[in-house]
Amino acid sequence: MQAIYVDKQIPRMLLVKAIKPLWRDVVFSPLSPARFAHLPDPPLPGPRWLRVRNRLCGICASDLSLLYVDADPRIGPAALPGNQRFYLGHEAVGVVSEVGAGVQAFRPGDRVIMDTRFQGATCLSQELDTLCPHCQAGNHSLCENASLGRGPRGAGGGWGDSFTAHESELYAIPPDLSDEEAMMVEPMAVAVRTLLKRLPAPGQHVLVLGSGIIGLNVIQAARALAPGCHITAAARYPQQQEMARRLGSQEIVADGDLFAAAARITAAQVYTGLLGSRMALGGFDVIYDCVGSAHSVQQSLRLAKAGGAVVIAGVKLKPMQVDLTPVWYQEVDLIGLYAHGTESWQGQRRRTYDLTIDLIRQGRLRTAGLITHRFPLARWRQAIHTAADKRSGAIKVIFDFTP
Repeated sequence: MQAIYVDKQIPRMLLVKAIKPLWRDVVFSPLSPARFAHLPDPPLPGPRWLRVRNRLCGICASDLSLLYVDADPRIGPAALPGNQRFYLGHEAVGVVSEVGAGVQAFRPGDRVIMDTRFQGATCLSQELDTLCPHCQAGNHSLCENASLGRGPRGAGGGWGDSFTAHESELYAIPPDLSDEEAMMVEPMAVAVRTLLKRLPAPGQHVLVLGSGIIGLNVIQAARALAPGCHITAAARYPQQQEMARRLGSQEIVADGDLFAAAARITAAQVYTGLLGSRMALGGFDVIYDCVGSAHSVQQSLRLAKAGGAVVIAGVKLKPMQVDLTPVWYQEVDLIGLYAHGTESWQGQRRRTYDLTIDLIRQGRLRTAGLITHRFPLARWRQAIHTAADKRSGAIKVIFDFTP
């Protein structure tokens, strides 16, 4: 088994953090907790486990955060017991190659993508007799028993040739989806869940802050699920600006002055106080923050209309110092989400993946043009450099394991 992984070695992580400002490629050196390794194929750890051989896998910003040791050990999730090794790559589509005797949902040859495999243990993967309320509701990423440590965990990930998983951690891909569409189901499902956390009404002004792959998918999810809203996208790079327009954004903010954009687009009144502090009265009804940094969250809160909402879809694995006064002063809702699960849509409860695949089939979510670069695993360093530096023209960079 080939795999790229990061070991939870705090001294090495702290060393890399200290050196990285001077030598960014320290993450590829022997000093790093990250490794590219050839490991023996692990045996299936139980009767309901299976093995998957990868075909494609995307490079996600959350994977890059782990590789580049951007995570801070003071964040809340770091207080929970968990794996000591993190196998990178979760936007993976592969083929089942081996199944345990107790597997009922899959057979060799089935195409699958990761469902909860990367999110952590669940009541189902630990084979608990009683499910927590979130697992009962189909929102397994919120499992209350995730840190019990019962039973085995899978080995390998999407940044490698194969991985093992409990059958509950995978999702069967229907035959009418291509491998490329299947690989994009996971990031598209995150965008669908983002929209459904606060669905804009017809005529409302929406801001998508950040036009990486999640932001671009949020744009097209907004166009699919809330076609009557007005979409503004903040896009830094030319390829992002072009794709944001293609996917349905009416306005593109390329210069970074979102307060001027709010005044022009929404007729907000923008005020500047001491030390350059800015605040908008009026502004955007819903802001989808697809960056998730302290700066973007603070800016989003000050750009949101009174009674509006900021939905945080971007992930930064570090504590933030943020001015939260708009939450009470303007009664702005601050909403987070993690991955995907089960949604309420048009009076029904549906899995995010099921809804996302329906939208792909209907042509309302599109993958064309989103995958810009492909690399074999042997060129993994070049792939990571390309994905991490958007000046390369990258939108989505993938590993391709097909012959």
